[in-house]
Amino acid sequence: MPTTIRVSTSGRAPQKTDSADFASVALFAGIGMLISVVAVIFAEQGGWH
Repeated sequence: MPTTIRVSTSGRAPQKTDSADFASVALFAGIGMLISVVAVIFAEQGGWH
C-alpha cells in the first residue's frame, strides 16, 4: 500500500542559521590559510637557500 508523505513549505528556516553556518566555515578556512602561510614562511627560512 503506497504511503503519502506531506511536506510543509510554509515554514522556512531563519536566516540566522545560514549566517552562522557561513561564519563557521569562513573561520575554519581562515585558520587553515593562516597555518599554511606560516608553514610556507618557516619552510623558506629553513634550508632552501
